[in-house]
Amino acid sequence: MSTAILDMPPRITNRNATVPAGVDRIVLTGFMGSGKTTVGALLAEELGWKFFDLDHEIERREGRSVPQIFAESGEQRFRQAEAGALASLLGQRRVVIALGGGAPEELGNRLLLEQTPRTAVVYLAAPFEVLVERCRKQPGATERPVLADLAVAAARFSTRRPHYERLAAHTIETEGDSATESVRVVLERLNAGRG
Repeated sequence: MSTAILDMPPRITNRNATVPAGVDRIVLTGFMGSGKTTVGALLAEELGWKFFDLDHEIERREGRSVPQIFAESGEQRFRQAEAGALASLLGQRRVVIALGGGAPEELGNRLLLEQTPRTAVVYLAAPFEVLVERCRKQPGATERPVLADLAVAAARFSTRRPHYERLAAHTIETEGDSATESVRVVLERLNAGRG
């Protein structure tokens, strides 16, 4: 199986890309390994917009890593920090936001995304086996506790996938695509409805 989405493509320097006038922010969702951060950074660069990884924004605000937040304060505190960071980012314009894989499980986060006008949610999809293979190739893969028990990870993926699908205006299949190709497809889909 190809894991091309992890390959770092050449930097995009075109910046001639556009999205419909009714889109002020693009939110990428999907399971771990789907390419949200890689594709999101390239997409923002192509558009000349700002890029935010929600987990990194939480870490910046909290002054500690996501695993530390879970270990020291519990998941409830993490989810509170996540909702606050997401609400703040959704208040900005001309941004691309990569959600954490679990963010759409929270009803409050789904409502924030659904009720923030001019926001396009895109689901970066791939089969579970491809996502796991990509994760194993990432730096720090051994620190991902979810990879220790693939049955638990598969159950989590099955639980989250319907949320990704319902929340997204567009689903992009990324298996076998480079990050650059995924950016191109995202832009094509967003612009397909332009009148």
